[in-house]
Amino acid sequence: MPFNIDFSSRINTIFRSLQYRNYRLFFAGQSVSLIGTWMQRIAMPWLVYHLTGSAFLLGVVSFAGQIPTFLIAPFAGVLTDRFSRYRVLLVTQIVSLLQALTLAILALTGDIQIWQIVALSIALGCINAFDVPSRHSFVIEMVEKKEDLGNAIALNSMMFNGARLIGPSIAGLMLATTGEGICFLINAISYVFVITSLLMMRVPRREIKKKGTRMLRELKEGLDYTFGFAPIKYLILLLGLVSLMGGSYQVLMPVYAKEVLHGGSDTFGFLMGAAGLGALIGAVYLASKESLLKLGRLIPAACALFSIGLISIAFSRLFLLSMLLLVFTGLGMMLHSASSNTILQTIADDDKRGRVMGFYTMAIMGTAPFGSLLAGALAKMIGTPATIFIGGAACLTGAIFFYRKLPELKTIVRPVYVKMGIIPEVAKGIQTATEPVAETEDLTGNS
Repeated sequence: MPFNIDFSSRINTIFRSLQYRNYRLFFAGQSVSLIGTWMQRIAMPWLVYHLTGSAFLLGVVSFAGQIPTFLIAPFAGVLTDRFSRYRVLLVTQIVSLLQALTLAILALTGDIQIWQIVALSIALGCINAFDVPSRHSFVIEMVEKKEDLGNAIALNSMMFNGARLIGPSIAGLMLATTGEGICFLINAISYVFVITSLLMMRVPRREIKKKGTRMLRELKEGLDYTFGFAPIKYLILLLGLVSLMGGSYQVLMPVYAKEVLHGGSDTFGFLMGAAGLGALIGAVYLASKESLLKLGRLIPAACALFSIGLISIAFSRLFLLSMLLLVFTGLGMMLHSASSNTILQTIADDDKRGRVMGFYTMAIMGTAPFGSLLAGALAKMIGTPATIFIGGAACLTGAIFFYRKLPELKTIVRPVYVKMGIIPEVAKGIQTATEPVAETEDLTGNS
C-alpha cells in the first residue's frame, strides 16, 4: 500500500503541469504534432539522397534548413515581445502545415526537384526562427505558478524525446511501404491537432506596452540585457559552445557507426536511439523535481557528463559500450539544455523574455550548421574519433569555467528568486526576523 501511494504521488508530481487547462491542451496537440515532425525529419534526407545520391546535397539541404534560425531568431525575439506570443505561435503552426502539405503534394505527384526541397527547407528554417522563441516564451503564460515552470519545460522535453523514439519508427515503416510523400502528408495532418488545441485555449490578453522605438533599437536593448545580465549571458554562452562543439557529434554518428564500429544503418539507428533514451530519462527526472532550486548546480554537472560521454565515445570501439555511453551523453545534454531553459525563463524580465529566447534559439539551433561544417572539416583532416574528442574537451572546459562562476551567479540570482517567492524559506525568514521588532515597538508604545 505505501508503495502504491508513493508511486501515485510521484506520477502526480511528474505530470503536475497538466492541471492547467491551456497547458494540457498544448501538451496533447504537440504530442501528436511532434511525431509528424520527426517523420518529416527522417523522410527529408532519405528523399534527397534518393533523388541525387549526393552526400554534399544532403549537407546543403541541412544547412539551408538551419541557417535562417541563426540569422532571424534575434529579430523574431523582438517581434515575440511586441505581439501576442499566442498569435505568433498560431501563425507559425498554420504556415508549418502549409509547408508540409506543399512538400507532400510535390512528392506524391512525383514532380519534386532538389531546388524545391532547398527552398522549402529555407522556408521551414524561417518559420522555426519565429516558432521556437514564441513557443518557449508562451509556456510561462500557460502555467500559472512559476514554481511549475521547470516541470512544464521538462514535460516539453519528454514530448520531444518520446516523439523522437516513435516518429522515426513509423517513418521507417512508411518509407519501406508507401514512400516519402505519405510521411510529409502525415506531418501536415498532425499540425491540425496542435492548431485545434491552440484555438480551444482561453488565453488572457497580455498587456503589451506600445513602443515607438525601431526594431533595431529594441534588438540592441535585448542584446544589452541578455549579455549584460551575467546569469543569462553565461547560460547562453555555454549553450552556444555545447551546440557548436558538442552537438555536432550527431552529424558524425553515421560515419562513426560505419567506419569505427564497422556497422550498418541498424547500428546507426541503435546509437541514436540510445541517445534519445538518455534524453527521455533526463526529461522524466527533471519533471519529477518539485523545485527550481539547485538547477544552477545541475547545469555544469550535466554539461560535464555530456562532455565525458563524448570523450569516452571517441575511444570506444565496442558497439554495446558506445550505446551505453550515448545514453549518458543524451542524458547530460538534455539535463543541461532543459535546466538552462528553465532558469532563463524564470529570471528573464517578462517584457524581454521573447528576445532572450531569441538568443537562446540562436545559441542552440543557429550555431548547429556551423558546428556541422566544422565537424565535417575536422573529421576529414584528423578523423571522426579525434573530432568527437575535441568537441567533448571543449564542452568540458566550458563546464569547468561555468562551475567556477557559479557562486557569483547564485549571488545575483538569489534576490530574483526571493522576490518571486521561489525561495519560500528565505521569504519566511525575513518575515520572522521583522516580527520581534514590531512586537518591541508595540510594547514600548512607540509604534
